[in-house]
Amino acid sequence: MQGRSYKADCTIDREELRYVHILHTGFDGETKEGELVVNKAIADDVLAIFEELYRAKYPIEKVRLVDEYDADDEASMSDNNSSAFNFRTISHTTTISKHGLGMAIDINPLYNPYVKTVNGALSIEPANAAAYVDQSEDHPYRIDHDDLCYKLFTEHGFTWGGDWVHSKDYQHFEKESN
Repeated sequence: MQGRSYKADCTIDREELRYVHILHTGFDGETKEGELVVNKAIADDVLAIFEELYRAKYPIEKVRLVDEYDADDEASMSDNNSSAFNFRTISHTTTISKHGLGMAIDINPLYNPYVKTVNGALSIEPANAAAYVDQSEDHPYRIDHDDLCYKLFTEHGFTWGGDWVHSKDYQHFEKESN
């Protein structure tokens, strides 16, 4: 993590972060191991949510540390990697992301992109997710209000980026710091 997701200017103490090892069901229906780094304030919630998702055989393609992508968020999302901690700013801003605090998780980001109009142009992240911008179209990995992932995260006090007004971040769940 040092020098990658935990950059030299990181403002959160490493003691505030927890390594979480989970099981999940891959797109191939097989059991996979995954790993996340999250804030200690949400670690128990994250473990409980992923346990329920695994029991329900909820498909998540990959759950790898963003460090495997040299902390490049676009590369991680383009590979449909579900991830959490990465000390970075919110796209198109200078504000530290909830990911930079370990308080956010992105699930199946390729199929649930971040969409925002920037300077009159549509910005899609990851860039290879244009086919999934219209979330009214049905596809097997879409997160919406009826989705188990949405239900579990919101039951645990997380908010969903798909409910945002000025942008839509369909992959994103975050929790406020106490």
